[in-house]
Amino acid sequence: MKPQNDLLSATGTTIFTVMSALANEHGAINLGQGFPDYDGPADVIHAAAAALLDGRNQYPPMSGAPELRQAVAAANKRFYGIEVDPNAEVVVTSGATEAITACLMAVLNPGDECVLIEPLYDTYLPVVKLLGAIPKLVRLTPPKWELPRAELAAAFGPKTKAILLNTPMNPTSKVFTAAELAFIADLVQKHDCYAVCDEVYEHLTFDGWKHIPLMTLPGMRERCMRVGSAGKTFSLTGWKIGYVTCDRSLAPNVTKAHQNLTFTTPPNLQRGVAVGLAKDDAYFEGLSSSLQAKRDRLAAGLSRLGFGVLPTQGSYFITTDFRPLGFNGDDVAFCRALTIEAKVTAIPVTAFYASADAPNHYARFAFCKGDAVIDAALARMEAWIASRAGGVRAAAG
Repeated sequence: MKPQNDLLSATGTTIFTVMSALANEHGAINLGQGFPDYDGPADVIHAAAAALLDGRNQYPPMSGAPELRQAVAAANKRFYGIEVDPNAEVVVTSGATEAITACLMAVLNPGDECVLIEPLYDTYLPVVKLLGAIPKLVRLTPPKWELPRAELAAAFGPKTKAILLNTPMNPTSKVFTAAELAFIADLVQKHDCYAVCDEVYEHLTFDGWKHIPLMTLPGMRERCMRVGSAGKTFSLTGWKIGYVTCDRSLAPNVTKAHQNLTFTTPPNLQRGVAVGLAKDDAYFEGLSSSLQAKRDRLAAGLSRLGFGVLPTQGSYFITTDFRPLGFNGDDVAFCRALTIEAKVTAIPVTAFYASADAPNHYARFAFCKGDAVIDAALARMEAWIASRAGGVRAAAG
């Protein structure tokens, strides 16, 4: 038979699926994939359940249920001062991954260049390539993950059509500073291109860090497509409700891409999310403070066990350097050993790099779990590290 699509055939199964399957096989505590092990707000869930029973189960409007589009517009105004027309500048999608794909489809033509920042979420690069565009990779370096301004500026050129920016960033847990965003905005305007802004962790920031949408910077209102996620904001990752906020000049193409990907999104879930976005400030502040406490719990434990723990300004994730433990293999070997032997799963950070010579001594842990789960994972890792140290001593003796 004739060969199938070259790019997809050459693309491996996502690392999250691989590691989660390995976790299930070995009965490991899964701190790899970024999903909470607790449910979201009861009023949001009940609103969606009620919407199943009220006779509105047919196709909602393609761009989203009116209640949710209005709620997204109101949230933009409330949190960031962005004035949005809910009828012309909001598109609801089946998850943020679809939203990002739709935004890229809206602006990229074959041969266009798209700037991507490494380490990067694993769907970004394949989508850019599937669209026939050319990725231009710029790498952040641990432990501080500072924006390399000269390298970023060099990645922009006459063929640049877009940059895909993730802040707060997965897996680095970096929140881009106002100065870094201003530098990016200047490049976007100088090169007359667009910005696809993956902001799914917008409400999950810590230690006083605040998310700043690139869209709020001068001259960026008409160039940005801002992606949000109900899954992350309301701890309901299985609902797969995303939303794009963009200028009315961009929304028609985003909507057409959405039309050709999923066409529409479950209306009952949309109505539940609309209730969530209208929740009072205490909910959003509590979300951040409760996750910060979980971060601190896991970070303190990992540090006590000997890991090098990198700063975590936002998101669900802690990145750690496992070299201080004396493990000599790379990150894939470490995460496999951790899963099989310690019965705890993490994600190797090289999975987030597309170019060669990625740093291979970091593992990413998710802390969006119950305290008892975090404590159990730390206890398992402590026993594993002690057994490894005992084995080394026995071999030396």
